[in-house]
Amino acid sequence: MIAIDTNIIIRLLTRDDVKQYEKAYTLFKKHYVFMGDTVILETEWVLRFAYEFTPTQIAEAFITGLFCLVNVHISQPMVVTQAIGWHQQGMDFADALHLASSQQLKKFYTFDKKFQASAKLITDREVLSH
Repeated sequence: MIAIDTNIIIRLLTRDDVKQYEKAYTLFKKHYVFMGDTVILETEWVLRFAYEFTPTQIAEAFITGLFCLVNVHISQPMVVTQAIGWHQQGMDFADALHLASSQQLKKFYTFDKKFQASAKLITDREVLSH
């Protein structure tokens, strides 16, 4: 199994550089691939800001473009899937991933009012200010 960086995923999904796309495709074709949580988080950020993907396009890229491949492994599939779902409903992806990653804990604190509001509307978790 190999681990990959964000730029490999971006080339595979966007095909914006033919040579790098072909190299990325070959990696995915020949290896079992591990995508770390931080790589997933950064990939969402790049797709959103550099390529102007919508939350729906990001979800499709992750779920149907990457996570459905039998050779792709992520450390927390249920957590990432939950975060993607919340992101599609309007929550910032990073906030959604933070919240989904901490579901086993009773409380989540932040100073971010927008995060608190979206968590209250979208999830059943209470995000508190301290």
